[in-house]
Amino acid sequence: MSFSQFLDYLQVEKNYSLNTLTAYKADLESFSEFIFYEFDEEDLSKLHYSQIRNWIICLVEQGVSNRSINRKISSLKSYYRFLQKTGDIEFSPLAKHKALKTASKIQVPFSELEIKNVLDQIDTSGFDGLRDRLIVELFYTTGMRRIELIEIKLQDLDLAGKQLKILGKRQKERIVPLLPGVIANLERYLDVRAGIMAGRQESSLFVSQKGIKLYESLVYRIINNYFSRVSGKIKKSPHILRHSFATHLLNQGANLNAVKELLGHSSLAATQVYTHNSISELSRVHQMAHPRNKKAN
Repeated sequence: MSFSQFLDYLQVEKNYSLNTLTAYKADLESFSEFIFYEFDEEDLSKLHYSQIRNWIICLVEQGVSNRSINRKISSLKSYYRFLQKTGDIEFSPLAKHKALKTASKIQVPFSELEIKNVLDQIDTSGFDGLRDRLIVELFYTTGMRRIELIEIKLQDLDLAGKQLKILGKRQKERIVPLLPGVIANLERYLDVRAGIMAGRQESSLFVSQKGIKLYESLVYRIINNYFSRVSGKIKKSPHILRHSFATHLLNQGANLNAVKELLGHSSLAATQVYTHNSISELSRVHQMAHPRNKKAN
């Protein structure tokens, strides 16, 4: 079965990224293959929930996590909503499906000291070190996503205006402020980058020594390698730096709506997942400072 119309819809109408489209395609093809072999059915518009439930049970028996199953079901729900929109079906067989329960994943942010130690230890005498320090700084001072950093173009920088344009999810643009120290390091990096890029036309801000645009796994390795030297935390990734950015701002009393805008979230609900650490900090301050607690001690 071809899902090309649905994937075209997601790309054109929803502005989904290539990675998201690839995941949707894989989920749908896997589901379609199961339905064909189990029920000898090729037309997914004719299915009943009981057949889909068999697929869910099979995934559970294979040891697929509830979180992954929910993501696959989300792909399927989107497909059936598309079929409703095109008039191929009247009701979605997943209309009454409830997501499987999942344990909440608590992301542990880096401490301010861990981030300081990383920045202090990066040798910026060469191009790679200068670039890597700037990458860490931008993640931590803007809260941007990994793909957003990779896609920064030279024309997105406004150093005079002390700001940066970021192209976020679904092609949504946002402007984030740049700290003076970051601007100084950007200017230094751009001078060195100009020498590296002599005669080349790459417009991406971050490049390799050979003048090639960086890719996602390399950016992950850069962050993981540096933070492995100073942190014993299990996860050491660009997303944890994004998480640290939000948590540290909230700990310092930043407005939740302001953090939401800086992160590029479409709703407050997405931003609130970062509040658990700030609440812990507030609890600590409350315990230390409240007069009733002082009297009890």
